Amino acid sequence: MKSIPHEAGSGNVFADLGFSPAATAELTVKSTLISAIGDTIRERDLTQQQAAALCGTDQPTLSKVLRGRMESVTIDRLAAWLNALGRTVEIRVRPYDRHATSGQLVISA
Repeated sequence: MKSIPHEAGSGNVFADLGFSPAATAELTVKSTLISAIGDTIRERDLTQQQAAALCGTDQPTLSKVLRGRMESVTIDRLAAWLNALGRTVEIRVRPYDRHATSGQLVISA
């Protein structure tokens, strides 16, 4: 079988696509929050219409976001949607590290 040339990924699709570190961090956080929103909608057995009503948005907007259209939504709006769906979102600021050249935006779900 013929081998297809490939490159090993970094583990972050946004970094691999050439986004800046700041944009990569933001997009990673957004995609994680969007995934949690989708998971919560499925776990609660909600329709997109029902979920959108709980989130205070319309179904077409929710649908676009769930399909990856992140440019029209902010991290705080996604966090508010998760809260409206019954999820707790925690934000933690770590102590200052004098050896770090910059901070990081990190999410865990």
